[in-house]
Amino acid sequence: MREAQIDKAVSLLRQSEYTIAFTGAGISVESGVPPFRGENGIWSKYDPQVLDLDYFHSNPLDSWKVIREIFYDYFGKAQPNDAHKVLGKWEQKGLLKCVITQNIDNLHQTGGSKTVYEFHGNAQTMECTVCSHHFPASEADFEKLPVTCPECGSLVKPAFIFFGEAIPAEAYVGSLEAARNADVCLVIGSLGEVMPAAMVPWEAKRNGASIIEINPKPSNFTGSITDVHIVAKASEALVALDERLS
Repeated sequence: MREAQIDKAVSLLRQSEYTIAFTGAGISVESGVPPFRGENGIWSKYDPQVLDLDYFHSNPLDSWKVIREIFYDYFGKAQPNDAHKVLGKWEQKGLLKCVITQNIDNLHQTGGSKTVYEFHGNAQTMECTVCSHHFPASEADFEKLPVTCPECGSLVKPAFIFFGEAIPAEAYVGSLEAARNADVCLVIGSLGEVMPAAMVPWEAKRNGASIIEINPKPSNFTGSITDVHIVAKASEALVALDERLS
């Protein structure tokens, strides 16, 4: 981690009146949550069709067996790491306006963040496909599959975006509005490969924001819009920044 890049980032953050964070899978890897894509990603082990909306409705039991294994048996017990906690701390101190995330693991909220725009929804909430009743995943009976609604008995799905579903309007509108207002956009653990979420940093840049990227490897943002690239894991970089800003 180059000190010069940390110094530049600290300077930009101190001058900023409106800082946002855009996060991807990389911020949660340190909490034991695997990414979906890549060599060790979830889709290298499972068939993505289990999260196709039409397939889910046609084959709810088959889909739910895999969904339970991935999202509730496998990494449902993940805890926020130092990176999540620093972002939560910064929001409480007024240094960060919001988090815009591609992640569905709820770790930003448990790490202390209040204003979180979830581009792809949240695995810790369940929703009925018929009556739209929502309830916490902790109240779901995963012993009886497929999961059914406690209100009407119909099929339930996790409240994250399946293939074939639209981005939640509130998250979409809120994210782009925040991007247009931003002086600084922190890009943390996202390679910028998933659209339309990856538009957010581009929208911030187009409206004059400085882009601080925290990624161990180059991304689609690095050679295009990134002003400062801190080559490090999310927790390492954010703790270093927090020490300078405190």
